[in-house]
Amino acid sequence: MAEFDLIERIRARVATRADVVLGIGDDAALLQVPAGMQLVVAMDTLNAGVHFPEGTAPADIGWKALAVNLSDLAAMGAAPAWCTLSLSLPQPDARWVDAFLDGFLALADAHRVALIGGDTTRGPLSICVTAHGVVEPGRAVRRDGARIGDDVWVSGTLGDAAAGLARWRGDAPDVEAADAASRAAHDTALRMRLDRPTPRVALGGALAGLAHACIDVSDGLLADLAHIARASGAAIEIDVDALPASDPLHATFARERCRVLQATGGDDYELCFTAPPRHAAEIERAAADCAVRLTRIGRVHAGSGVRVRCNDGAPWAAPRAGYVHFA
Repeated sequence: MAEFDLIERIRARVATRADVVLGIGDDAALLQVPAGMQLVVAMDTLNAGVHFPEGTAPADIGWKALAVNLSDLAAMGAAPAWCTLSLSLPQPDARWVDAFLDGFLALADAHRVALIGGDTTRGPLSICVTAHGVVEPGRAVRRDGARIGDDVWVSGTLGDAAAGLARWRGDAPDVEAADAASRAAHDTALRMRLDRPTPRVALGGALAGLAHACIDVSDGLLADLAHIARASGAAIEIDVDALPASDPLHATFARERCRVLQATGGDDYELCFTAPPRHAAEIERAAADCAVRLTRIGRVHAGSGVRVRCNDGAPWAAPRAGYVHFA
């Protein structure tokens, strides 16, 4: 399969939107950005063996490649609209590409995202997606807006993706399952969180005007909260025992291992944000409308950095803050 055959195979499957003036097939795309809106752009690269385990199903790779970018848009409170795809493949495998598109386009269709162009090259398996969205001027939720006295919230549950990766690497469970079927079900649920994260797009849009600062949890909760603290010139204190955990996580690892996975594991792509206490009721209503679980985990204080305590007030020290490339 030649390069342009591969591009045509992709083009034939993508949906379009009325604001795509010119999509796949020319030197560049033409887009009609809605009047009075700001353009929001995010880009992430996924490499085999770094961002997904070897042997991951191509449909899951496709889903995740778009999901991590939509999560960045969600953290800004933006509505997704378009994306580009740069695909590096060792060989032009038509079946692999078709399966990849199954996952990628399923998520794109769910959020009305149009694939408008990109690139295909020969090389090690690597996927780079650039996602574009729109937001009203002044309503983007940035990292530098946290204020002293804000509550710190997180969506969903934490630690599942890191636990799924740990089990794939062969880490033995700390907790005995009732039977083999229960253990398999727990492992499947954890691996699904690693392979198919859910970008909190609706929640991100609902937080615009309510949250002061927001970030998606990609490298680890503590590492990502440190970005907010640094950008906002404030300190953040969280209760490690307040971090939300799923039943499969509790059923697989002991309390201290759960804490470490939740606080530092990353790859959850949940939203962590700060907001004034007076907005708590509105935030909870927005979460209910989006069918997303929210948990208050801490508070913003004067100072700098991120502090972690247990629910009895004792300090808790993590072995690391999160994942760091090139470290």
